[in-house]
Amino acid sequence: MENIEGKVAYITGGTKGIGYGIAETLLKAGMKVAISGRNAQGAKEAAEQLGAQDRVLGLASDVTRPEDEVKAVKAVLDKWGQLDLVIANAGVGIFSPVDQLSTEEWRKMIDTNLNGPFFTLKASVDALRNSKGYYITIASLAGTNFFASGSGYNASKFGLVGFTQAAMLDLRASDIKVSTIMPGSVATHFNGNVPDDKDSWKIQPEDIGLLVEDLLRMNPRTLPSKIEVRPTRPDKK
Repeated sequence: MENIEGKVAYITGGTKGIGYGIAETLLKAGMKVAISGRNAQGAKEAAEQLGAQDRVLGLASDVTRPEDEVKAVKAVLDKWGQLDLVIANAGVGIFSPVDQLSTEEWRKMIDTNLNGPFFTLKASVDALRNSKGYYITIASLAGTNFFASGSGYNASKFGLVGFTQAAMLDLRASDIKVSTIMPGSVATHFNGNVPDDKDSWKIQPEDIGLLVEDLLRMNPRTLPSKIEVRPTRPDKK
């Protein structure tokens, strides 16, 4: 089992939801964690809420802007001198029939869900090569299962899964592990949801955090490159 204490992670979209849950788990495991969000104040407040003092860093970065991701990665390296794990988690979902989906909504999903992970990887790949690190994307079961009113979201997540799997083949020769995690229903604020007791049947953010920890602790010779995860039982409405 790999020792991950003291290693450094950078999580995009880490101020709430899945990203925040992963950050909590990794901090409990002894890692140092940088989280980013578009809003500087929100990133600062989320980092303070995590309460790990010198082991957490809140950064402002818009993943659709490659220069922002370059600056974020530099900030992590300036603070801790290394980068062992990058999680491309930032995402957005807009659900509407294809004939009603606007050009702006389409571009927002493609820019955030597909271009963003590419920009994040480009900004961090040299640091990950140095550390023989790990790059993980948070995709979705919508990356293999299409549904009505999901054309833009499906396109972005199908693309993300394909991108991640191809990157895995490209980067494993450099001893960089690459995986994509594809969750089903997760109890977060995604798409305007407000988590409460009605979401108890769903995957919880900390469950994804534990999955990430398991991947990090796996023997270096083994790589689960695509992981589908769903609630044990469907919603009983």
